[in-house]
Parts: sequence; structure tokens; C-alpha cells
Amino acid sequence: MKSTQSFIYGVLIGVLAVVLFSSKAVMVKLAYQYEVDAISVLLLRMLFSFPFYLVIIYLYRNEKPTMDVTRKDYMWVVFFGFVGYYLASYFDFVGLTYIKASLERIILFVYPTIVLFFNKLFLKKPITKIQAGAIALTYLGVVIAFWDEVNISGADTVLGGFLIFLSAVTYASYLVGTGWLIPKFGVVKFTSYAMLVSCLCVFIHYGFIKEADLFSFPWQVYGYGFLIAVFATVIPSFLVSTSIKMISSSNFAIVAGVGPISTIILAAIFLNEKLTLLQFFGALIVIIGILVVSLKKQGNQ
Repeated sequence: MKSTQSFIYGVLIGVLAVVLFSSKAVMVKLAYQYEVDAISVLLLRMLFSFPFYLVIIYLYRNEKPTMDVTRKDYMWVVFFGFVGYYLASYFDFVGLTYIKASLERIILFVYPTIVLFFNKLFLKKPITKIQAGAIALTYLGVVIAFWDEVNISGADTVLGGFLIFLSAVTYASYLVGTGWLIPKFGVVKFTSYAMLVSCLCVFIHYGFIKEADLFSFPWQVYGYGFLIAVFATVIPSFLVSTSIKMISSSNFAIVAGVGPISTIILAAIFLNEKLTLLQFFGALIVIIGILVVSLKKQGNQ
């Protein structure tokens, strides 16, 4: 009974994390309306995030890991921080300069299948029939929801889509890595270490190219940077790690199916992107897919 309750909480935490992460694309697009480049918005995100993770690391400095941590483990943290949050974020932010927020989310949704593939390939975890069925169902809903959007995306869709796909691949590798590193470091410390690595990577990147003066943007851009940092980075980053620890990275990948739908709704509200009946129908199918996974998991406890 306790494990069933834990799984339910893990699913709910995962859904909240995905919704918060989904708001990022909308806020980035809102910031782009002030003619700011992608790396500058990404820099503001990391600048505002950096102090939070430093404070958290300081507060947890005396917490000892529950398992032995080797130098190699720290090297993996650096790798996943570089790949999973720096590269994934960079590809995502640049891709968003070419395509709409709603289309970005549908392409990012490819990463659940990549997570399952990585888990099977490197961690020897089988893909169950339930997972395969739920993935198929949620993809069906996403395809329906975005059918019209794909048809009207414009000439830059290919480049933008390719960059977002690279973001999906790199983020999937991060999710898989967290599955075996989190028990060693703990949720809070691992997330903080990985995010600090990604912040430093962005700082170095910006220092080399510096496309714009950091202090020359309209105040709204700094406001969006702060919101992206706190509500679409710091808070959901810990929620994701917590959810993965409770339900596994494979199941989290399926729960993440709510992401495209939350982006559709947020984009409709803040970016005036129109919702069609097909999109609402697709959203319903995705939600059903997530419920099937959750309820079936409970039945197996």
C-alpha cells in the first residue's frame, strides 16, 4: 500500500514538474518579442538560477552520501550537467527562434522513446507492453493535437525541428543518467551539482561569443529571465529528480506526455496560438495514456 501511494505521489510530482518545464518555452517566446538573442536569454536563466543552487549546495554540504561516491561518479555528474542541461537548453533555446512553442514541445516529446531506448541499451531494462502501449497512445494524442500546427510551421521548421530534436536526445541522456547517480548523491545534491555545471558552461559560452550587452535589455526581459530561472528551472529540476527516484526514469518519460498539452494551453493563453477541436481531442488521449500507466502500475503493487 505504501509503495502504491509513493508511486501516485511520484506521478503527481512528475506532472507538476512537466507543467512548470512546459511554461519555459512560452516565456522564452515572450522574451524573444523584445528582440533578444537565444544565448542572452539562456544566460539570464542561468544567472538567476546559479545563486539558488549555490545556497542549496552549502546547506547540504555536510550531508553524507548513502553510497560510496568515486571520482568517476563526479566525472559523470559533470558530463550529464554539460549534456543534459547545457546542451539540451542551448539547442532548445536556439530552436525556439525558428519554430513555435507548441511545435517545440511536440518534438521534445520524442525523448520518452529515447529514454526507453537508452535504458534498454545501457541499463538492460526491458520495455514492457504497458510502457509501449502508453507511449503509442500518448504519441497518437500528440500527433492529433499538432497535425494542423505542423502543416503551417513555415520554412524554418526543418532547422528548428532538428535543433529541438538534438535537445530531446541530450535531455534523454540526462534522465537516464539520473537513474543510477541519484541514489549515490541524493536528489538535492545531484541536481544542484548538475545545474551548477550547466550554469558554468553557459557563462563560458556567453563569454566567448557575447552577442549583446547584458545590461542593455528591456526590464521585461530580465523579468522573464527570473521567472524562467525559478519556476521553469530551479523548482522543476528538483521535482523531476524526485519523481524519477520514486517512479523510475522510464515511467517519468511516459508521465511527461502531459507536457505538449500544457504547452498548447499556455501558448494559447499567452501567445494567442489557436486551439482546435482536434487539439483538445489529442490532449484527452494523452491524459488517458498517462492515467493508464498510473492505474496499471497501482494494480501491480
